[in-house]
Amino acid sequence: MPTLLALDTATEACSVALLHDGRVLSHYEVIPRLHAQKLLPMIQQIMGEAGIAMGALDAIAFGRGPGAFTGVRIAIGVVQGLAFALDRPVVGVSNLAALAQGAWRRHGQAQVAAAIDARMDEVYWGCYREQAGEMRLCGAEAVLPPHAVRLPADNQEAWYGAGTGWGYADRLAVRPRHFDAAALPHAEDVLALAGFAWARGEAIGAEQAQPVYLRDNVATPKAAPAA
Repeated sequence: MPTLLALDTATEACSVALLHDGRVLSHYEVIPRLHAQKLLPMIQQIMGEAGIAMGALDAIAFGRGPGAFTGVRIAIGVVQGLAFALDRPVVGVSNLAALAQGAWRRHGQAQVAAAIDARMDEVYWGCYREQAGEMRLCGAEAVLPPHAVRLPADNQEAWYGAGTGWGYADRLAVRPRHFDAAALPHAEDVLALAGFAWARGEAIGAEQAQPVYLRDNVATPKAAPAA
């Protein structure tokens, strides 16, 4: 079994999780705007609790977005720094998928409509179904106004809503049986999804770690004015 470290800073939550010798350790805090100060100490703490050095890691996983621009960049910057220093591969995991995986882990929900508040009157949206313990994407992830979200056409029954995007519940175009608008991604679920990806050989080099914002113009430089 691999030794994997996972971290996530894409939302208000900052979390790390470690798989070592089949045991999972994790730390999770909701600390808006403090991720940059807290993330490395959290990593050091969890490695110390496991009693292993960073060199024991086989790979490092991270929440790649969608989420807050600054938060996603913090995670990728730390992951790339560690992975380059250790010469280890990385695994990027969707934060929407991590939300869905958390709903499966905590509540046994096998069909999850994950939504993260994207600001600007939009939500990041993705629908997932459980397959052998892994929440798998149905269709595509997107950023949409609340009235434009949709459930998969082949099954619109028995869905569970998870994530801050459900704060728009009265305007979302779908009505699940239950939803948790306070749910945030957790590195423990990033870790679980990374374990599936690792087993499939989907780890990549640190230089390939990229954020997924879904909103194309988030980091697009403004064109220079014409002379």
